[in-house]
Amino acid sequence: MEKVTDKFLRYVAVETTSDENGTTHPSSLKELDLSRMLVEEMKRMGIADASLDENGYVMGTIPSNMDSKAPVLGFIAHVDTAPDASGRDIKPQIIPNYDGGDIPLKGVPGLALRVAEFPEMLDYKGQTLITTDGTTLLGADDKAGVAEIMTAAQYLLTHPEVKHGTIKIGFTPDEEIGCGVDFFDVQQFGADYAYTMDGGALGELEYENFNAASAKIRIQGCNIHPGYAKGKMVNAMLVGVELAGMLPVAQRPEYTANYEGFFHLTGFNGTVEAASMSYIIRDHDMELFKQKKALMEEVVAFLNKKYGDIITLELKDQYYNMREMVEPHFHVVEKAIKAMEMAGVKPKVQPIRGGTDGARLSFMGLPCPNIFAGGHNFHGKLEFVPVESMEKATQVILNLISLYAK
Repeated sequence: MEKVTDKFLRYVAVETTSDENGTTHPSSLKELDLSRMLVEEMKRMGIADASLDENGYVMGTIPSNMDSKAPVLGFIAHVDTAPDASGRDIKPQIIPNYDGGDIPLKGVPGLALRVAEFPEMLDYKGQTLITTDGTTLLGADDKAGVAEIMTAAQYLLTHPEVKHGTIKIGFTPDEEIGCGVDFFDVQQFGADYAYTMDGGALGELEYENFNAASAKIRIQGCNIHPGYAKGKMVNAMLVGVELAGMLPVAQRPEYTANYEGFFHLTGFNGTVEAASMSYIIRDHDMELFKQKKALMEEVVAFLNKKYGDIITLELKDQYYNMREMVEPHFHVVEKAIKAMEMAGVKPKVQPIRGGTDGARLSFMGLPCPNIFAGGHNFHGKLEFVPVESMEKATQVILNLISLYAK
């Protein structure tokens, strides 16, 4: 039986970066390369109904082998990686028996995972770490989750003595750009409850997440020869800087934690003549979320009054805090806690400072907490994942399946 590490390394070798400017679904057709690979692998395992639909969703079923009825349980992960860093030609570094020191990322001279910056690395002393080489992200978000689900599925199918109810497997595209379940058919998926394997460090369990919105801002400046610009030029880039300066500095991601929300500038492109900005707006509290969106609108209105309607704002809600949809089915959280304890993992129940497909799925009628996949430093060149955390996540999946079968 193939190990979770082997699956993970095969999956990260496939480039699957989603494209926030894409006009198709999935946003990047290269995401389908991994999706097709997964369908073929599932069929070889014995998942006869494994399929890939026109929107890039992979679904498959492991039928129940029990006489009694159990809830239909789903496990979901996403195949795409974030566009924040390159996902092409990933060269993982494998660090066996990690000694607790800094880890040079050999693809970029001088770049390293430094314990002084990431003291949590010491939690994994003696374990095997997989890192990047410093030139790309790693893809543990969320190919670690994909590998864990596939490894658990393979175990069930090669150990028919393990009793289980009907298990549904789902892999989605475009989670990283907020479109992961735009066309996900909950009814077709057919699960009563589900879990996304898309969390971070060992033990993380989340059933609260940000309320989320995106803001796309376009600024039309007026470019005049700088020698004759007095009283005439409007530098679109400087208007953008002014806009950013009017939003509260203390509510930027680098100054917030726990339940605190933020305004995050994710893109800024422009010339004197025209500029564009992209923001994401986040808050766990719905009222504070509404206030943040209102402030963005007020800032744009003020600058339009100052400069003469040169700014357009497209504000779009992306997802909401799933807590209100999960709490009426709180046993899904309790079972996840029990499944971790059975695997010797200490549960860390905390809010997600981000979002998962499970947030929107919960509002679509499928209660769907989020379980750790094991990685750290997602979306960047300092990403790493301990092999032992992926193995524990796989065991948690199998423990959940056994708990629902009882």
